[in-house]
Amino acid sequence: MQRIVQISDTHLSPNKRHFADNWAPLTAWLAATAPDLVIHTGDVTVDGADLDEDMRHCRALLDALGVPVLSIPGNHDVGEAYHPHQPVNDARLARWREHIGADFWVRDLEDWRLIGLNSMLFGSDEAEEARQLAWLDRQIAEAQGRRLGWFLHRPLFVEAPNEGDMGYWSVPPRPRAHLLDLISRHEVAFVASGHLHRAHDFTLAGTRYIWGPSSGFVVGPELQPGMAGTTTLGAVSYTFDGRDFTAKIHEISALKTLWIDDVIHEVYPPHAA
Repeated sequence: MQRIVQISDTHLSPNKRHFADNWAPLTAWLAATAPDLVIHTGDVTVDGADLDEDMRHCRALLDALGVPVLSIPGNHDVGEAYHPHQPVNDARLARWREHIGADFWVRDLEDWRLIGLNSMLFGSDEAEEARQLAWLDRQIAEAQGRRLGWFLHRPLFVEAPNEGDMGYWSVPPRPRAHLLDLISRHEVAFVASGHLHRAHDFTLAGTRYIWGPSSGFVVGPELQPGMAGTTTLGAVSYTFDGRDFTAKIHEISALKTLWIDDVIHEVYPPHAA
């Protein structure tokens, strides 16, 4: 049996320490839980997309956990497709890879193949998007009967698989359709994500979708449209035993409820026109 914890959206920085107070209670909870592996589903940093010091700071924090950590990037780590100020590109991906590691990866355990995907590439039309998709096809083809579970930052969809373009909140429709086809054809057991700073767990067409909560902050209704899930701060635990798995969202009571709404212009000031 293997135990994994998914953490997400920590938004840590040595200079903008607005959410730093929640790192210690998270690490204490991880120490008490004692997982075999931690998976961070992105937005590790406040602004690692542009700042090496944010990346170095977070690398040291992850190393100090004393447990293996695999991470996938969020928009604040590597930028996003066609963003006017922080587009995902080779330079930003290189910064992530230098400090944090691979931005997409595979880990086999028990009778499972866990696949971490860089969702910020989807819809970017960057060469790395095509490389990741070809790699994904190979990982699925070579799974040798293992069950599949995916981890990514941005969820594939928010309301329904066939929804239109939700902009910032989910994977765009064109790449989403391809990924959903893979999920259906290969019976992907679960898709775990972060990004929304909401906790949610539901099953659709035989696949379980798990929105991992942030441990850093929650988002108020003025900044985030109404959507499913709760404004829980916490983490998700998984157990893998043979071909079986369990998953549970945990609210970590020691985490302080911080609202990005109160400090957004300090943490993420609007760009000058």
